[in-house]
Amino acid sequence: MTLAYLILLFVVSGLLAAVVGRRFATGPRWVALAACIAAAGLALKFLSPSSGTAWLAELDVPWVPALGIRFHLALDGLSLLLLLLTAILGLMAVAASWNAISERPGFYYLNLLLALAGISGVFLAMDLFLFYFFWELMLIPMFFLIALWGHENRQRAAIKFFIFTQLGGLLMLLAILGLYVAHGRSTGEYTFDYPRLLGTVLAPGTALWLLLGFAAAFFVKLPAVPFHTWLPDAHTEAPTGGSVILAGLLLKTGAYGLIRFALPLFPGAAAQVAPAAMVLGTIGILYGAMLAFAQTDLKRLVAYTSVSHLGFVLLGIFAWNTLALQGAVMQMICHGLSTGALFMLVGALDERLHTRDMRRLGGLQAVVPRLAAMATMLALASLGLPGLGNFVGEFLVLLGAFRVNATLTTVATLGFVLATVYALWMIARTFHGPAREARKLADLTGRELAVLLATTAALLYLGLFPQRVLDLAAPGLDRAQHAIAVEVSHAP
Repeated sequence: MTLAYLILLFVVSGLLAAVVGRRFATGPRWVALAACIAAAGLALKFLSPSSGTAWLAELDVPWVPALGIRFHLALDGLSLLLLLLTAILGLMAVAASWNAISERPGFYYLNLLLALAGISGVFLAMDLFLFYFFWELMLIPMFFLIALWGHENRQRAAIKFFIFTQLGGLLMLLAILGLYVAHGRSTGEYTFDYPRLLGTVLAPGTALWLLLGFAAAFFVKLPAVPFHTWLPDAHTEAPTGGSVILAGLLLKTGAYGLIRFALPLFPGAAAQVAPAAMVLGTIGILYGAMLAFAQTDLKRLVAYTSVSHLGFVLLGIFAWNTLALQGAVMQMICHGLSTGALFMLVGALDERLHTRDMRRLGGLQAVVPRLAAMATMLALASLGLPGLGNFVGEFLVLLGAFRVNATLTTVATLGFVLATVYALWMIARTFHGPAREARKLADLTGRELAVLLATTAALLYLGLFPQRVLDLAAPGLDRAQHAIAVEVSHAP
C-alpha cells in the first residue's frame, strides 16, 4: 500500500494546507515542505542495492470490475527515479515559493501538492483508465497556479496551456478507448490493464491511428516542435514554483508516456513514425536553442532551452536502443534538476529587481556574487559541460542515435554548440559587463543557497557516477523493449 499512501500523502497534505492557511498565513508552506520530505522518504525506502530488479512494489485491486478498470500501481527503477525527482523538485518549488506567495497561500499549496499527486500517479499507474485519471488530475491545479498566481498575462497563458494539453489528452482518451474495444473484440476480455493490453493484435492502420492519439498528448506535453507554442507563455507567466514543477516534472510525463506506454503498445506503428519523430527531435534541439538566443526575458530564454533539451529526449526515445534510452532517462532527470534550479534563480532575481529583462541587467557579479556563481554553474550544466549529468544524457542519446541515423545525429550535435552560445551569452549579459543601473541587492539567502548547492552537487554526482542511475532504470527500459519484442511476435 506504500504506493497508494505516497499519492494520498500529497492529496491529504494539500487539503491540510488549505485548512491551515485560513488561520496561519505561514502554515501551508510548512505543511507542503513536510509532505515533500515525507514523499522523498517513502521513495527512498525502495532505494537499495537490489532496486534495479523487476517490480519493486505493486498494488493491483479491482476498481470497477464491470468495465475492466483496476486500481493498478507498480514501481520499478524508472518510476522510482522519477518519483524521487518529483519529491526533490517539490521541495525546490516550496523553497522558491517560501516568501513569494502571500495571497491565498493555503489554496496555492493545495494546488501545488495536488499537481504533485497527479504527477506521482502518472509515474505509477499501470491501468490506462487510472493513468488518464492522474493525467487530468495534474493539469487542473497547474492551470490554477498559472491563472491565479502568475504574472501580467497569466490568464491568457493558462487558457492556452489548458487548451493545448486538454486537446492532446482527449485524443489520448479516444485512443485508450479504441485500444480497449480492439482488445475486447479480439480476446473477449475488456480491460484497461496495461500488462494485459500488451500484445493486442491490431491492423497496421488501426495501430497507427491509436499511436497518434497517444502521441498527441505526449508530444504536446514533452513538448515537441511544432506543439511547443504553449510552453514559453506558460513558463513566462507562471509563478516560480509553478515553473519549477512545469519544466522539471510535467514535461517529463510526456517522455515517460512514450517510453512506458506508446511505443510498447504499438511497436509496428512506432517503427513507421520513428524517422519523422527523430527529425522533429532534431528540429527541436536546434530551433529551441536558436529561439533561446533571441530572447531578452530571462524566464522565456530558459523556457526555450527546455524545447531544445527535450529534443534530445525525443531523439533518444525513437532511436529505441539501450544507449539512447539510457541517455533519454538521464537527460530527463538532469534537465529537471538544472532547469528547475535555473527557474528558481530567475525567480530570485525577479523578486529582488522586479524585472527579467536582460537589457536592464548587467554587472550583477559584483552585487550578488553567490547568485552569479550558482547561475554560472547551472548554465554550464545546461550547456552540457563534461563532468555534469546533462552531458552524460546528451552524449548517450547521440551515441545511441548515431547507430540509427548518422546524418540526423550529426546535425543534432550542433545543439551542443548553440547551447554554449546561449548559456554563456545569458551569463555575460546578466552578471558581467557594465551595470546598466545602480543597484544594491540582497544575495542568496541560506535557504536558497542550500537548495541550489544540493542541486549542483546532484548534477555533479550524476555526471561523475551515472552508473547507479543507469542500473536503476535498466529493468524498466528492458521491460519496455521486451514488450515490443513480444508484440512484434504476435503481429499478423
